[in-house]
Amino acid sequence: MPTYEYECQSCHQRVEAVQRFSDPALTTCEACGGELRKVFSAVGIVFKGSGFYKNDSRGSSSSVTPPAATPSSVPASTPASTPASTPAPTRAPASSTTAATKTSD
Repeated sequence: MPTYEYECQSCHQRVEAVQRFSDPALTTCEACGGELRKVFSAVGIVFKGSGFYKNDSRGSSSSVTPPAATPSSVPASTPASTPASTPAPTRAPASSTTAATKTSD
């Protein structure tokens, strides 16, 4: 069951309550009788199992393939069928004097 946090609008006291999803929200502060409102905050998420990490979909031994990218998210110059694990083409190493002065290709 989730834990909800409420704050009183009058005395600003915070209250935590463990409730079911189907339970009605708390409305009255026990300390002063004021109106309670739910406080929304960031939720902690723990990813367990395979498929959540960058290195889980690499290699030929993986039985699960990553989902195909949608056409709107793939740049026009990048073919959609190129696997993510294919290394970029490499160049011949440049001499140290030209590499230091070269800014971009």
